[in-house]
Amino acid sequence: MAKRQDDARERLIEGTSQLLWERGYVGVSPAAILRRSGVGQGSMYHHFQGKADLVLAAERRSAELMQQELTAVLTAPGSALDRIAAYLLRERDALRGCRVGRLVADPEVVVSDELREPVRETFALLHRLLVRVIEEGRAAGEFAPALDAEETASTLAAVIQGGYALARAEQSVEPYERAVRGALALLRASAPDAG
Repeated sequence: MAKRQDDARERLIEGTSQLLWERGYVGVSPAAILRRSGVGQGSMYHHFQGKADLVLAAERRSAELMQQELTAVLTAPGSALDRIAAYLLRERDALRGCRVGRLVADPEVVVSDELREPVRETFALLHRLLVRVIEEGRAAGEFAPALDAEETASTLAAVIQGGYALARAEQSVEPYERAVRGALALLRASAPDAG
């Protein structure tokens, strides 16, 4: 019995996570969650207090998975440029956008500190990891000493999130890919021996 309940809880979280990515908070109804997860209404209210509680669990799951991916890519062996390139070039669905970042476009999420927190935590981790890699790259002579790690980390995160917006606006991955290539070209140009 406990296994079936755990399975229903997991299916609710996964179904809600997928719907959030596709439709955002406003577009996710309890009926859609139940259809997507294949569980009954009783299971939903057995495990969660309501839509906001379930959405928060789904957000936390998506954020946790993304944080694991970011950590794996940005702490892997290799040069700083290689790790940043691996982050920028990792496989993504540019037309769907960021599973976590897309949530801040949703007015219901933006006004709720609790619903916004998993997104904030994920971007804070990304920023810390990028700053560390950029600082390591400067120390190793890969990047110019004057390259500001904090500002460059924010720029790289903005390239990805902005690239998603450009791709969605055009319904083409090309604007996203151009933004990524441009960011990498700027990093390579900042190398002390690039001039």
